Amino acid sequence: MVSERDEPEEASVNERPLKRLPLARSGRRLSFERSLRLWLYLMGLPTLALLALLLHKIDTDFSVQWIALVSTAIAWTFAVSLVTEHIIRPLQTLANVVAALREDDYSFRARGARRNDAMGDLALEINALAGMLQAQRIGAMEAMALVERVMKSMQSPVLAFDPDGRLKLLNAAAERAFDLRAQSALGRSTSKLNLEHLLQAEDNDLLSLGNSQQLARWVVKRTGFRLRGVPHSLFVLSDVSEALREEERLAWERLIRVLGHEINNSLTPIKSIAGSLRSRLITLDPRSEEEDDFARGLEVIEDRAESLNRFLQAYRELMGLPAPRLEPISLAALIKRVVQLETRLSVKITGSSNVELLADPDQLAQALINLIRNAAEAALSPDVAVVPDSIVERVPQVSITWETSGNEVLISILDNGPGLSNASNLFVPFYTTKPGGTGIGLVLAQQIALAHTGSVQLTNRIDSNGCRADIRLPLAASRQSS
Repeated sequence: MVSERDEPEEASVNERPLKRLPLARSGRRLSFERSLRLWLYLMGLPTLALLALLLHKIDTDFSVQWIALVSTAIAWTFAVSLVTEHIIRPLQTLANVVAALREDDYSFRARGARRNDAMGDLALEINALAGMLQAQRIGAMEAMALVERVMKSMQSPVLAFDPDGRLKLLNAAAERAFDLRAQSALGRSTSKLNLEHLLQAEDNDLLSLGNSQQLARWVVKRTGFRLRGVPHSLFVLSDVSEALREEERLAWERLIRVLGHEINNSLTPIKSIAGSLRSRLITLDPRSEEEDDFARGLEVIEDRAESLNRFLQAYRELMGLPAPRLEPISLAALIKRVVQLETRLSVKITGSSNVELLADPDQLAQALINLIRNAAEAALSPDVAVVPDSIVERVPQVSITWETSGNEVLISILDNGPGLSNASNLFVPFYTTKPGGTGIGLVLAQQIALAHTGSVQLTNRIDSNGCRADIRLPLAASRQSS
């Protein structure tokens, strides 16, 4: 019986010490091979004794007796070697197969075994055990490969920590969400990775990541599992940012609808009565100075009522933004058309390569118009800090550029204005820092970008004074032209 290997396979040796049980109760005993040879040799002693006695009785020559005894002893020794080899070799083969199984190498098998034979039955059972373990290992490897594929394709971040707070598992989504790299992050503690807040989160907690403009919100699902008997903590994060933004939009829509209804009910009669009174005052001749002041006051009331009505109508249009009608558009051509609408200053275009997007041209153009208008107003603002006694006069500047980065297109609008003073309220409806502003320009640009599964972000420039507005649109719905 010999062992054979089905196919080459890398073995991993298990170094854990095994508890060995003695095959007999004797503390000091010979090995199985030596015991077997000793017993076989002892079984030959009666044969040699009988042979010596027989040769002595027939009065054989002494030298012949010795030759016969030595020849018999040699023959018996050879027979013992053959018998020992016949018994030991199958056991060694089976020991090699079992050792390979212990080292997670399931490719060895014992050959020449057959049923109705003690050694053959043992070899066949060991072969069956090896086959079963090999099938289980293949199934476990396939299951692990499936788990790894699912983990990589999941959009929800998945992380696992050991009891000491060291990171043991993270998927690609977790790498993107927490800006980590698996090669350098695995095995490090949460304090070094700035993940203490995650480890302290409980099940169904709401976790916020990012800045105030692009805040990502995740629902934490926390559970426990054991790995080699050691308890670990598993975290699965579900992105609810889009759902919360939609709920926020619906809340603003309901609020504006109620406010618009109530204010319109008051503005309409106010505007009508003010107009009627002003018309009657105009017909009076002659009019006193007090009547002229009263007429001008009514005119102001009428004008502000009309302005407030336009204000509410603008917000109604914002809240009723339709879904984008996607079509292929050239980004360079769209930007060239948009910058021509700004006549107060010349907008510099620095983008070179053309990118073809799948977007709504009207909505995207409106978003760019609003951002360029804000940039131009900031650049033309007199609030920009100027160095005293400066020889060089500050020239208002606005530029627009774009580039592809990873899986998205980045459109940047830069100005040299005063910059941002309160970035946390930029995308809050009704909020504006301009005397005649309505607070819908940036909100509308953000709504358009979100409808295209993109984003808008405003930051202060690092290279100089001013602000930088970034529109990010995913490349999944666009392609770069050659």
